Amino acid sequence: RLLREARGDRSMVEVAAAAGVSAETLRKIETGRAPTPAFFTVAALARSLGLSMDELAVHCAPLAV
Repeated sequence: RLLREARGDRSMVEVAAAAGVSAETLRKIETGRAPTPAFFTVAALARSLGLSMDELAVHCAPLAV
């Protein structure tokens, strides 16, 4: 969800190309069909969207019970 929100009005193809991944890979990550994407894929997407890895970690960390 965070990646989708960060993408804003940019197309999936544009962001995927900037990150060096396929649009299908980005689509799978955004829809949850790739529940554990490779670290380097996530890092490349974050970089292309202007997100820090710290920001991703905070938003994606499991909640403590």
